[in-house]
Amino acid sequence: MTRPFARLRRFRFNLPQRVAAVMLALFLAQGFWLMSRQTLTDRDYQYARCGREMWEKPSPLAGYFTSCGNIHDGVLAYRMAGLPLTLNLLAERGLDHFRKPEDRVIQTAPTDNTQLSTWELRHQMPYVLMLLRLPFLFVGVVLGGGVWWVTRRLYGNWGGYTALALYCFSPSIIKASITPGPEILATLGVYGGIYTCIGVAHAMQGPRKKWRPRIVLLTCIFGVAAAAHIAALPVVALLGLLLMLWVVEGRRSQALPIVMMAAVGALLLVFACYGFSPDAFSYLFRSASGFLWFSLDPIQRFFTTFSNAGITIAAAASAILYLVLRRSRYFGNTAPLFCVLVCFLLVTTGVHATPWLWGVPFLLTFIGGVFADAYEGPRRKLALAAGGAVVLLQAVFCLLSLPGLL
Repeated sequence: MTRPFARLRRFRFNLPQRVAAVMLALFLAQGFWLMSRQTLTDRDYQYARCGREMWEKPSPLAGYFTSCGNIHDGVLAYRMAGLPLTLNLLAERGLDHFRKPEDRVIQTAPTDNTQLSTWELRHQMPYVLMLLRLPFLFVGVVLGGGVWWVTRRLYGNWGGYTALALYCFSPSIIKASITPGPEILATLGVYGGIYTCIGVAHAMQGPRKKWRPRIVLLTCIFGVAAAAHIAALPVVALLGLLLMLWVVEGRRSQALPIVMMAAVGALLLVFACYGFSPDAFSYLFRSASGFLWFSLDPIQRFFTTFSNAGITIAAAASAILYLVLRRSRYFGNTAPLFCVLVCFLLVTTGVHATPWLWGVPFLLTFIGGVFADAYEGPRRKLALAAGGAVVLLQAVFCLLSLPGLL
């Protein structure tokens, strides 16, 4: 009985955690500000309608998974968008029993089997737009917490502060976090999957009983990546396998079976997201949603965008320091750099997607690691001042890109 409570007592909400919480609160504030400036779009209608259909009823169109057709990719994004709307509608139905007939939100007769969509009720419920976006904003916060946990664990407090601050003022991350779609989910799956692979590799140095919970976690994260974007599964599996082979010693032959087992489990989770419908699930492999190719355009577009100026300067400085300082060339910095180079070169050829976004958390992790090495160097104060200036510059450019804020 004392062991679980002893584990709970290990968590401390001290100064580093408070600083991280303040940064994530600023991230949330920017997300809510952008949501307040948005209006419902046709894309919102699609996610609201088809997301609810996945939870509440089959498609009225025979032979199709939803009225949007057979969802060939991003099924998890539809389910996440539809879940709060379905729960909200159920709550409104329950509360209508305590309202006057003329004040009820759902004005249907008890014998009427018509299923009103939340979209059709958007004038009675003006917070539909926020309900659609809250799950994705939550995922953005979780991803930010993951970046903080990884960078602080690897590089210490100041490396974690730098990476998290740049994350919280990254326009591309903020935009993906308030847009119904699979991008922020796939980013979480790829980033979390690769570092969970590294964690499994470290656990493989110890007794087998420590492997199992991490392998289960790895399967779940692979499932998030695959259900968000099917092309993310081979990316995270291959990169994770290569890094596992780099880390693990003496048990490299067991790395491939673990990754394959996690990938198979991830596909089972995707099958569950399709409601265990073989036809809808098979369409995922009959489409071109998993096709990838290489291009330099994502690198050029990201680093030439005005709102990414601070990140661009930090990335250039980190690359120079990585090449010059021998102490910076170790696994903790090389692993995220390797993932950045791969993700930023990927493009999808069958569907519209942004695989370069998967590499942004790795880029910020790499910056945090190299800057942490500079903070511990002989010119610590100068390095801290430079790091603070870069973060401030990125914050200013990010805020300038927010509509109506300044």
